[in-house]
Amino acid sequence: MIDIHLLRENPEVFKTTAVNKGMDASIVDTLLKVDTELSALRLEVETERAQQNATAKKISQLEGTKRDEAIADMQTGKEAFKKQEEKLRELEAEFQHLILLMPNPTLEKVPVGKDDTENVEIRTWGELPTFDFEAKDHITLGESLDIIDIPRGVKVSGSRFYFLKNEGAMLELAILRYTLEKLVSKGFTPFVPPVLVKHEAMTGTSYFPGGEEQTYAVGVQKEKDGELEADGLYLVGTSEVPVASYHYDEMLSEEELPKLYAGISNCFRREAGTYGKDTQGLYRIHQFQKVEQVVISKNDPEESARLHDMILKNAEEVLQDLKLPYRVVDVCTGDIGQGQVYKNDIETWMPSRDSYGETHSCSTFYEFQSRRLKLRYKDAEGKKKFCHTLNNTCIASPRILIPLLEIYQQADGSVVIPEVLRPYMMGKEVITTKK
Repeated sequence: MIDIHLLRENPEVFKTTAVNKGMDASIVDTLLKVDTELSALRLEVETERAQQNATAKKISQLEGTKRDEAIADMQTGKEAFKKQEEKLRELEAEFQHLILLMPNPTLEKVPVGKDDTENVEIRTWGELPTFDFEAKDHITLGESLDIIDIPRGVKVSGSRFYFLKNEGAMLELAILRYTLEKLVSKGFTPFVPPVLVKHEAMTGTSYFPGGEEQTYAVGVQKEKDGELEADGLYLVGTSEVPVASYHYDEMLSEEELPKLYAGISNCFRREAGTYGKDTQGLYRIHQFQKVEQVVISKNDPEESARLHDMILKNAEEVLQDLKLPYRVVDVCTGDIGQGQVYKNDIETWMPSRDSYGETHSCSTFYEFQSRRLKLRYKDAEGKKKFCHTLNNTCIASPRILIPLLEIYQQADGSVVIPEVLRPYMMGKEVITTKK
């Protein structure tokens, strides 16, 4: 959530931000209009409330007819006052809705662009693989090795579901465990958080409003008519939601910052509006697992920049340990989210796509999430400030299995297991076809 004072002082900045992020800039003028009306009405209501209190005090000192007349006048005034209060509640609700939709201005270094095709490559790592045999895609490999079963996943749960089995299941767990241990060794606190959260957590991390279509809402069945009734809980698309909400409505101290957290969880996304896009294989599915870095820091742009580089480097190190070639891009204004001030994506090389595919995202929000989460701290002078928040996908599976299986495949259809993962695979070095 943005600071309304900044909007009042710099409306043109927010209009430019809205346009660059692909939003309707008229929301700025609409919000300012509601803000002005709300301020005026609040003053009227407060003035009227003070007058009513004064009148009530005078009535207590009156007697007879004068008292009766004063009470009648006061009752008439109360009816009008109730209407004012109702209008005030409506304006407050409208203001809250609009300010939650306002985009956060990006840093100057963010490239201006319309979508992901205009993201800017800033570096690459590793050599792209070449094969002296006809290379297979991850699904063909997975089926022949009996480690991926999409048809039965679809049979059981519907489109974009799958089973990982045998070494496929072990490989996913190995990647997650390796990544989590790496972060713990760097001072991160590991979390296994709830994957069902309240509306406040979704709003607090800025997934609501706007991300409802991508979210699975949990319902309960009514006994009488069999219909589903909202249960008030939502399946998370990332452990960022519960982990960033861990300190909801808390006052921290500057001395305990930054908080370095690593959440590992199942994640769920409806992928609404993406039908026909990346439907083959494990690239865009409804359920997956992630290790997510979540950082809560003091309100300092330089500190946020340092921490952003740190968590991005952590993710890059995992790919380097796995020896998977990748590139890092600056995400442009049209592809960045509503709340981020700066964002990098890491895209790993996927031979079957003959291109890089997004596997990681790293985002800095400044105060945007913490204002919604009421997440504050006291600085050395005792002044209350909103924290800065950052997050990064350190690893996500099964998407990471796409480059891993395809790059490590051998001519005989087997797949070599990356060396760093072998201790988590019971020492196994190669996945071979089952006899």
